[in-house]
Amino acid sequence: MRLFAAVIPPPAAIEELAAEVAQLRAALPERRGQLRWTDPATWHFTLAFLGEVDDALLPGLGEHLARAAHRHPAHELRFAGGGRFGDRVLWVGATGSLETVGSLARSTIVAARQAGVHMDDARPFRPHLTLARVAGRVNLRPYAEELSGFRGRRWRVERLELVRSHLGGGVGGRPRYETVAAWPLGTRRAP
Repeated sequence: MRLFAAVIPPPAAIEELAAEVAQLRAALPERRGQLRWTDPATWHFTLAFLGEVDDALLPGLGEHLARAAHRHPAHELRFAGGGRFGDRVLWVGATGSLETVGSLARSTIVAARQAGVHMDDARPFRPHLTLARVAGRVNLRPYAEELSGFRGRRWRVERLELVRSHLGGGVGGRPRYETVAAWPLGTRRAP
């Protein structure tokens, strides 16, 4: 199955960001179909993309990810600012305990490798949540500039989640995500 490790923001933070995105879309209307906006129900911070993982590796992967989660405390983040990856992806960033979430991301990569998951050379973690992808020719600079001053409320990161991606399984052929396991941060599991 196709998996990734993630931090999923709480509903209140998602609602606040969704309201900001609605204002952004009203302020900078695009021609129909130029941008493919992501569904707020799928919003997350990817810590590590694991790709296709053999079902036989799941028990060991779960054990290693549980240990990784235990080593990192719950911490606070907030949505802040925005940016773009060229003119292909529009994203919102984060501020807060970035060192802690970055360390959690590195631990998830190590945990996956220890469980036998083949990981391509992982890119350095850059906390961002994808808001839209370009489906044509769009200058994303005005969108990123409009997001630059956004600062959401603080929220607590309390869990590491293992998420399954169902490609084309959602509305309009968009991916659908399903949490298959989650572990609290900073706490030991009962023996």
